[in-house]
Amino acid sequence: MQKFKRIHIIVMDSVGIGAAPDAAQFDDAGTNTLLHISQAKHGLNLPNLAKMGLSNICKLEGVNTVDNAMGYYTKMQEASCGKDTMTGHWEMMGLYIDKPFQVFPDGFPQELIEQIEQFSGRKILGNCPASGTEIIKQYGERQMKTGELIVYTSADSVLQIAAHEKIIPLDELYKICQFCRDITKEGKYQLGRIIARPYVGTCKEDFTRTANRHDYALKPFGKTVMNYLQEAGLSSIAIGKIRDIFDGEGVTRAIHTVSNMDGMDKFMEILKEDFTGLSFTNLVDFDAKFGHRRNAVGYGDALEEFDARLTDVFAALQKDDLLIITADHGNDPTYKGTDHTREFVPLMIYSPQFKANGELPLRKTFSDIGATVAENFAVQMPKYGQSFLDKLI
Repeated sequence: MQKFKRIHIIVMDSVGIGAAPDAAQFDDAGTNTLLHISQAKHGLNLPNLAKMGLSNICKLEGVNTVDNAMGYYTKMQEASCGKDTMTGHWEMMGLYIDKPFQVFPDGFPQELIEQIEQFSGRKILGNCPASGTEIIKQYGERQMKTGELIVYTSADSVLQIAAHEKIIPLDELYKICQFCRDITKEGKYQLGRIIARPYVGTCKEDFTRTANRHDYALKPFGKTVMNYLQEAGLSSIAIGKIRDIFDGEGVTRAIHTVSNMDGMDKFMEILKEDFTGLSFTNLVDFDAKFGHRRNAVGYGDALEEFDARLTDVFAALQKDDLLIITADHGNDPTYKGTDHTREFVPLMIYSPQFKANGELPLRKTFSDIGATVAENFAVQMPKYGQSFLDKLI
């Protein structure tokens, strides 16, 4: 019997809660995204997440522990070999990734650059990790004169190409990005995403990225719980980055967002709709705007802003709703470099129908979420993961 009509997953992108047991293998020993943010802020004001048991998972400065949590809480350990967004989300939906996606924190090998230059007939600028807005300020005016391609990356497994729409037509940019996708699907260049980043403007003071961005993602290596929901005629609604992360696989409806708060606005609208199935939201600002930029105070402010929205979320939940709040990896803004960090992630679960509460056992794979979703909706169970549905009473 179906216990919940709707399950809502909110992923606080990169909100880790302490170094995983194998963190040293990733050069991440001692990391703790949430703890170190709470210390940098000299205390966090997170009353709603506190009610859900966040500080019971790991004591955070300024965040109270509770004797009777508003639901259930624990932490999850990533089983897959990686600490990137795609690996974390794919694992949540029942996959195990045994080979990490490739990252190029110092730029791409010359061999790959030469392949792109030969195919496109254009030279390449940049070839470094960079902010998308900053790199077009740095190279955009030169690109307008020379027609070179601006190639850059980040701490994620991604190759991005910025191109002025009046200098390099969209059709040409998309063709080049498709070529890049074709040659980086596997092996030593296996990249999670290729992204076309078109922009317009006359000079570095007014360059603006346009809505013509296009992502060329890898498809999941196997079927996920989202596919099983879709095949069963149930909803699988992707809010924010989720559609791109899964390359549309298993998505019955995709909703674009431009920020954390826009994502929460869109999620609140979904709560008003009548459907049976899953809503899956990613809040990427935590990672993109604060984790990678090593802005601990800004990160803390964003967490407080998110927490404040939960008051309305709790009020809007129906009795047969289940809310799951978690994360996909860490990104400790007090740690060296700008990369993700290998951490446990929090898992907080609430439904208005709960009659009990408390701490669940440690989840040894993110796939336990997918298994729980699958069992609730009586669809095919994923190969990995152990459902905790029977623990939610």
